[in-house]
Amino acid sequence: MLRSQMIRKLGPEVDPILVGAGAAPEDLDKVQILIETTHGDSHPGSRHLMQLAEQAKCAVYAAQGRPSVYTVTDICDGVATGHEGMHYSLASRNVIAAMAEIHASAAPFDGMVAVSTCDKAIPAHLMAIARLNLPAVHVCGGSMAPGPDGMSAEKCYETNALVRAGEMTEAEEWYYKCSACPSCGACQYIGTASTMQIMSEALGLALPGSALVPALSSHQMQFAAQAGKRAVELVKQGLRPRDILTKEAFENAIMIHSAVAGSTNAVLHLPAIAAEAGVALGLEEFDRLHREVPVLCGMKTAGRWPTQMFWYAGGVPRIMRELRELLHLDVMTVTGHTLGENLEILERQGFFRRSEEYMRNYRLRPEDVIQTMASPYESCGGLAVLHGNIAPEGAVVKHAALDKKMFHFTGKAVVFDNEADTVSAILDGAVQPGSVIVLRNVGILGAGMPEMLKATEALWNRPELCASVALVTDGRFSGATRGPAVGHVMPEAAKGGPIAFIRDGDWIEIHIAERSIRLVGAGEKSFTPQEAEAELARRKEGWTPPVIRRRGALAYLAE
Repeated sequence: MLRSQMIRKLGPEVDPILVGAGAAPEDLDKVQILIETTHGDSHPGSRHLMQLAEQAKCAVYAAQGRPSVYTVTDICDGVATGHEGMHYSLASRNVIAAMAEIHASAAPFDGMVAVSTCDKAIPAHLMAIARLNLPAVHVCGGSMAPGPDGMSAEKCYETNALVRAGEMTEAEEWYYKCSACPSCGACQYIGTASTMQIMSEALGLALPGSALVPALSSHQMQFAAQAGKRAVELVKQGLRPRDILTKEAFENAIMIHSAVAGSTNAVLHLPAIAAEAGVALGLEEFDRLHREVPVLCGMKTAGRWPTQMFWYAGGVPRIMRELRELLHLDVMTVTGHTLGENLEILERQGFFRRSEEYMRNYRLRPEDVIQTMASPYESCGGLAVLHGNIAPEGAVVKHAALDKKMFHFTGKAVVFDNEADTVSAILDGAVQPGSVIVLRNVGILGAGMPEMLKATEALWNRPELCASVALVTDGRFSGATRGPAVGHVMPEAAKGGPIAFIRDGDWIEIHIAERSIRLVGAGEKSFTPQEAEAELARRKEGWTPPVIRRRGALAYLAE
């Protein structure tokens, strides 16, 4: 018996309430599909999602199911950045996942279509899909069109700095502000929103070719309709998310993450999704697979291409085709076919031919954007996991965004306990070339693990600092982050991790090839590894954990 029909039998009030909400009596016996969206006026990534939900809704009806649209909108990290709003960013993921779970569990639903675009919404929906294990399809909200000359919103950090320096007028700056976000969809660079769309398709939960499709294009509308139809079919077939979300599927996703040089935030979100599916996933898988898989596409901000060009060049399926000798091709996907079968079907349907012909519009070839394994953009993956006496449990750096001379760097520590003071010091000239900024107490327990985009952009837009200063933090970074930024340092300062005991004037060595980050001296004294460990232990003597009391939404943060 369908779950929806069982709940109807248990609750005499269910039928009249559903009829009161607009259901026709003859629809009550049908497969019931929840269409869960993050639609809202909050930002371009969610503004258009109701149109996709309506496409899915019509398709559910056409497939002889009954749809119901629910929504819990998300926030935009670009709006929340640089003030207390960013403290709510990671908490919002958990709240959205919880609300999707509540919607699906408290009502008579048999399956689900999740419609989302951005940083926290996609991982929230994928976590809920894995948690609920109801047959489900994820619809990607697609990519924003590039602005003039490939412009995207991070350009306004640069123009704002020029205004402050008196090199641009506020009137001139408005040109960039009014041009950088010309449509709905995820930001035009390989930030977390773009990364997580790619991860959804890579895991097999989104339809093949749907990640980063141009927002509100006819292609996207067709994907939304196909998802609605497919959700009804999944219920009838009994194919559930945990049949798809295997360890091999997550390994595929990490390999594809490496090939696109995705956001470091994937090291937070993929393990969280995996945990909901009962799959163990740690930093070691990221580091191992990123060593094996080269970067094949240089997307903004570290590279040249806006994300729509990635889709036109063939998107995730072309990446999969390049990596087919490494991927687990026998994993099941939401189509009911294996990954390998999906690639064969796309070939027969002309998907790859279409990408080649789209690229002719720009006088380019697909391999100009998505390069081959024989001629990769970078010879190794986009991310490295570092360990050492500062980060015994690991830290993460997107080394595809680094200047090569920063791959082995030793600098003098300048320590801060919040982002605002860090940004002020950078802008005021208090941070000198050769420094390592240590920004601590901004991990999950400390400040809710906000993004440090304002700090990294302040560095990037100071030419004398962008390739001569590293930033090390127990917080996290935007996928748009450029330059030598080491984040996710664990244990975090609020748990008594060694980063809590770094002092101004300490010497810190970062060595990408050796995957290490270490305290190597203080002042005029160099430390042996044993001396460094002893010094950190001495500094920790008498330390007591801070008392952290959270109220409201921030209480939803969990380790």
